[in-house]
Amino acid sequence: MFTVAALYHFAPLPDAALRRDALFAFCEARGIAGTLILAHEGINGTVAAPGRDAILELVAHLRGWPGFEALEWKESAADTAPFRRLKVRLKREIVTMGQPDVDPLGQVGTHVPPAEWNALISAPDVVTIDTRNDYEVEIGSFAGAVDPGTGSFREFPGWWAANRERLQGKRVAMFCTGGIRCEKSTSFLKAQGVEEVYHLQGGILKYLEEVPEEQSLWQGECFVFDERVAVRHGLEQGSHDLCRACRRPVAPGAKADPAYVAGVSCPACAGETSEEDKARFAERQRQIELARARAAQSG
Repeated sequence: MFTVAALYHFAPLPDAALRRDALFAFCEARGIAGTLILAHEGINGTVAAPGRDAILELVAHLRGWPGFEALEWKESAADTAPFRRLKVRLKREIVTMGQPDVDPLGQVGTHVPPAEWNALISAPDVVTIDTRNDYEVEIGSFAGAVDPGTGSFREFPGWWAANRERLQGKRVAMFCTGGIRCEKSTSFLKAQGVEEVYHLQGGILKYLEEVPEEQSLWQGECFVFDERVAVRHGLEQGSHDLCRACRRPVAPGAKADPAYVAGVSCPACAGETSEEDKARFAERQRQIELARARAAQSG
């Protein structure tokens, strides 16, 4: 059984570049895989390890950094390894919005715990906005939530500029997978002059963990950025697979579509890639299947 940890924390990290190699070595020595992103504004990532001890050691290590004492993480489990390798990357932002003046350390929306979320989003004067990408929203969201239809988080400010007038006078409730995108989107809306902005504390993952399914307003599954692809209530693994060509989720029924070819294309991306791309993807898939066959024989 693998322990999966989703974590982020906003705090000044001026020496991010200096910490990168040491953090990689720390994780590698403990068998931790996944991705961690470091930037001047903090850390973000999802990692996993066999058992729980290595993850607890990582969290304790990160909380030892100046300003990171309050770092929180969300735990779930996976039967098989959710990640194939370890990556520790340096970026300009730990979640890319492209708005340099947005400062989650200065102001953010009011955090609402999962137990209070249903009452908030059911209020008639509240508009609920899903801040995730379009392919994430497609497989699940809260009933009645507004889907901005954005292909990346960087597009959200433009969507808001085009739609803010029709949402004027409403209280705004926002949510995302684990909470980090809402730290920036709610900070952005506050800077835009929206007075009452709320944020699902811990994101969808915490909601699915804590709110009983019979009381839930969530519909569908929640996309996650690892080999589980999606989770449902209780954070159990969902029914979707991953298209290796475009990294989008593939519903069980979509596999019957002629456009679906394992490792090569899915109905969402079949028209987006060239025949040359598809040939390259097919060769990659062939090599993966050969490696699996060799591993099975040696095991």
